[in-house]
Amino acid sequence: MQPLIRSNDPVELSFAQSLLSDAGIPCVLLDQHTSVLEGSIGAIPRRLCVADDDLDKARALLVEAGLAVALGASA
Repeated sequence: MQPLIRSNDPVELSFAQSLLSDAGIPCVLLDQHTSVLEGSIGAIPRRLCVADDDLDKARALLVEAGLAVALGASA
């Protein structure tokens, strides 16, 4: 799994998940519960991740939609 977006913005994350779902690209939202437990002060961003094989297609889709994507390696 590779991270595409690291964010505390639930609207941005939901939009990205919707775009990926519509394109048939499975994704997983990590750190959601940890972010809630720490009081939602923004210290722990959530990570939206996709499978390694889908990374390039997913990254291009989100960049085309105007979303900033993570360029780093594995989560």
